[in-house]
Amino acid sequence: MTGGSVAKWLGWPRSVSGRILLVLGLGVLLAQIVSSAIWFTQFRADNERNVQEMSRHMAFRVASTVQFFTSLPTAYRHVVLDQLRDMGGTRFFVTFNREEIRINDLPDSRLKNIVVDQFREVLRHELGFDQRVRIAFSRPADLHVIRNDILLTDLPDRWGSQALLVGDRNAPILVIQIPVGPEQWLYLATLMPDPGFLETGTPLSPERLMSLLVSLGVMMLFGVWIVRTLTRPLRRLARAAESFGQGQAQPVPEEGSRELEMTARAFNGMQLRIQRYLDDRERLFASISHDLKTPITRLRLRAEMLENDADREAFCRDLEDLDMLVKGALQSVKETDIHENRVEVDLRDMLEHLCDSAALGGQTVTLQGEQKAPFLGKPLALRRCLGNLIDNALYYGGGAEVHLDDSEEGLEVRVLDSGPGIPEEQLERAFAPYTRLAPQRSGHGGMGLGLSIARNIARAHGGDLRLRNRPEGGLEACLSLPR
Repeated sequence: MTGGSVAKWLGWPRSVSGRILLVLGLGVLLAQIVSSAIWFTQFRADNERNVQEMSRHMAFRVASTVQFFTSLPTAYRHVVLDQLRDMGGTRFFVTFNREEIRINDLPDSRLKNIVVDQFREVLRHELGFDQRVRIAFSRPADLHVIRNDILLTDLPDRWGSQALLVGDRNAPILVIQIPVGPEQWLYLATLMPDPGFLETGTPLSPERLMSLLVSLGVMMLFGVWIVRTLTRPLRRLARAAESFGQGQAQPVPEEGSRELEMTARAFNGMQLRIQRYLDDRERLFASISHDLKTPITRLRLRAEMLENDADREAFCRDLEDLDMLVKGALQSVKETDIHENRVEVDLRDMLEHLCDSAALGGQTVTLQGEQKAPFLGKPLALRRCLGNLIDNALYYGGGAEVHLDDSEEGLEVRVLDSGPGIPEEQLERAFAPYTRLAPQRSGHGGMGLGLSIARNIARAHGGDLRLRNRPEGGLEACLSLPR
């Protein structure tokens, strides 16, 4: 598979502007993805560091609270707790329970594990507790306190609302349970300073996504403008090259970037040199024609004065061949005269006249198809082109079928005959000047220039002429003329 077919299979745009815009869009999108990935990685690292610092600070406060309550005599512990609840203002909910409370722990996550690890490390370092410490997170709605059959929401307001049921009522609650004696557990619950630190939502908020889309849209709009500005000289150059190929020289403005200016200057110089060459060639052949007509005429007059009839006929025949050779050479150059004005041409009407002319000579030409709209071309050159094709079909095939097809893209004229056709390896050779593939029919007065002239005319109109052998026998000449 070639590079072009791979690009087509992948949907790669064919225009320069489309490819530049695609590359620009992919570049902007890739840059946004990379920058977002870097930002997200930094955001997660900063978040984990903040959670670690926050957890360590909270762990030291919890350790101080545990030290305070465990240092109290057992009889005074509940008295102090009641006084603290009456005063309010504490961040901790503390009780002494006779059993370990079952906690519906939240699913594990990286941030949760960081908090748990920090608390275990600080409590082990400050209090000497080991794995007997129970640390878990719970939602307020299903948090059990005091006993396993009592929920936080069942307690009086002065017990829980001042410490735990404030702010976001769905914020996770950290629960720490430490055995401090036989059948006695210190139960401590608290809210983290950042209630939403365990939320699993993406940091790419709708606002950030909208910002990314807006920046991408602005960049693409700017890219469309700058790309169209940069490629406008290329489009002008392409149109000028196409017009010049059809015989209409059109200078290209030498403006734009330095490279485009150099390209336009080189193209204008090429047009000028080619036009000069065509003009010089036309003048040269005109001069040759003028110079050869006089000696040919003198030779013909002298040949008429010969007494020997056989010699006179031989001289006249050679002079006729020489005259036809000169005329054919001139036709191959001048029949596609690029200075002929382009007008609206009715090819259907032109073909009908050619069919009528053939009928007067006792030959049959059938015509099918209609022309929907006029074609802008050179009428004399087109008449010569179609006449050559029909003459070849009549001479080599004994008859001609002409099919005219019109579409929005252009016109197509197919001339079919029922002759012997042309060997496949010689189809292209038939377009060479002075080439005749049927020398046995020497009675034909042509010099082998018909197809060469016809294709030159077709290409001067931006089209082409192709030959192919018909499966049922005969030859088909297809003339395509784009609008």
